[in-house]
Amino acid sequence: MLKLLGGLKEFVKRQPVTIDGTVFRVHVTFTTVVLLACSIMVTATQYVGNPIQCIVDGLPTRPVNTYCWITSTFTMPDAFLREQGVGAAHPGVGPENGEPPKYYTYYQWVCFALFLQAMLCYFPKWIWDMQEGALMTTLVMGLQFGLGNEKEREKQKKILIHYMLTHIRKHTWYAVKYWMCEFMCLANIVLQVYWMNRFFGGEFITYGLRVIGMSTEHQDNRVDPMVFIFPRVTKCTFHKFGPSGSMQKHDSLCVLPLNIVNEKTYIFIWFWYLLLLVALVLMICHRVLIMYNATARKNALRYRHYRLITDDVAKAVTNKLSLGDWWVLYMLGKNLDPIIYREVVREIAKKADA
Repeated sequence: MLKLLGGLKEFVKRQPVTIDGTVFRVHVTFTTVVLLACSIMVTATQYVGNPIQCIVDGLPTRPVNTYCWITSTFTMPDAFLREQGVGAAHPGVGPENGEPPKYYTYYQWVCFALFLQAMLCYFPKWIWDMQEGALMTTLVMGLQFGLGNEKEREKQKKILIHYMLTHIRKHTWYAVKYWMCEFMCLANIVLQVYWMNRFFGGEFITYGLRVIGMSTEHQDNRVDPMVFIFPRVTKCTFHKFGPSGSMQKHDSLCVLPLNIVNEKTYIFIWFWYLLLLVALVLMICHRVLIMYNATARKNALRYRHYRLITDDVAKAVTNKLSLGDWWVLYMLGKNLDPIIYREVVREIAKKADA
């Protein structure tokens, strides 16, 4: 298990040049790693060991286990409200009373669903890496470090300034394509929440809220929402012919240890997706603000190196550069040495045409 999870460290390896924002990186890198780790753990639990154990009288255990696993098990919804040990053997496990049972067919697919979710989270990064074209890496040219040969550093700085001055108003699509990838992250989270809600029979959207609400209820009145979505004990019906050819119905009790892992996995995903959704919405609002507000762009440019870039310089650069050029310069601020960045911004402010 540790060897399998250790292979994921390549995803979180720090890149020498930053080409994206923090929230975007958390979505495409950290979330992808978390989902892949969950998929690996669920897969290991599902295929290494016994994911289901059924108790049935008069029949061999292994065929019943296999049958109940590949078909589906079920619970009685009203049995969750009965007193355990009196009206129900376990939460959701009780006698049938004519009410339609709740079938569980999705737990075999959880490991594949988690892997698909991880790939969907990584997809915006894959798109952006192709569209970015290593522009930021080319422009930085090792200037993220202030140490080194001064002549070589001056030469590289002049090349960078010359590029920015000769390519004014030519970076609009560079910025637009990146912001589209950021919006893709937001759309991805929203669609994943909708899909998971359908996947779990309409139970996922309120899953975390019900878990929080359960903690405020009295112990005797609690109905654990995690057990309702991922039951640990379920029922399974097995039919076979008897010695005389008549149909025999065998009612079995099935224990699903895999759902212990599933319930903890998806309660974490629920809260993480909620935080990520809030962060992505705020990020998109910030992007809209800097698109339409020059003051916001000026303040954002000064934020990273507040003491090095004066208000006048930041204002001059913001007014002279297009939105795409401003974004390239803003991203360079995440990569260049602060002193070098200050000199680059000052030169552009002086020489760029308004």
